[in-house]
Amino acid sequence: MTLFSDPKCPYCHRVRMVLAEKKINIDVVDVDADDLPAQVLEANPYGTVPTLVDRDLTLYESQIIMEYLDERFPHPPLLPVDPVGRANARLLMHRVDRDWYSLMGRISRGDKTTAAEARDELRETLIASAPIFAASPFFMSEEFSLVDCCIAPLLWRLPALGVDLPAAAVAVTEYSTRIFEWPSFRRSLSEAEREMVADLG
Repeated sequence: MTLFSDPKCPYCHRVRMVLAEKKINIDVVDVDADDLPAQVLEANPYGTVPTLVDRDLTLYESQIIMEYLDERFPHPPLLPVDPVGRANARLLMHRVDRDWYSLMGRISRGDKTTAAEARDELRETLIASAPIFAASPFFMSEEFSLVDCCIAPLLWRLPALGVDLPAAAVAVTEYSTRIFEWPSFRRSLSEAEREMVADLG
């Protein structure tokens, strides 16, 4: 099993978190998302990372890969066992992608005006979400889950994105501190990601 992963890509980062949490033995091949090798371009019609190759199976799109890994390696489970709980977790991941990751993309790719607007919008939506972060040790859950794997890479990148959280978002900051100390998060970090935060320790 091989994962093609860009060391700076947040979508790759969340797949690496799942691998670390489940202690899956896999070859992680570092690639540049802007200059992908022929092997990835041949396997993935969209030419994106992460791309997972497992014998004759090729998967792309981080959430699909994460759910496949969770089902193929069921311990520890990272989605609820009941259908309603699983559906709610999938909906949360969809909303994180649509509401937060889209803003991160606008900050990274936009001009100064667009990036500033997206930065303000991301800050405000995180502040508004603070009560949710405060409600339980993990995101809307008592257990570490795929949802946390989606959220943590974005929160890790906030300083690099120029998004500072005020005191009103203290619950988000406290959640970040907990999740950044989580063993699988620390194991999932690439060298490039470690360098994003100077005081990792």
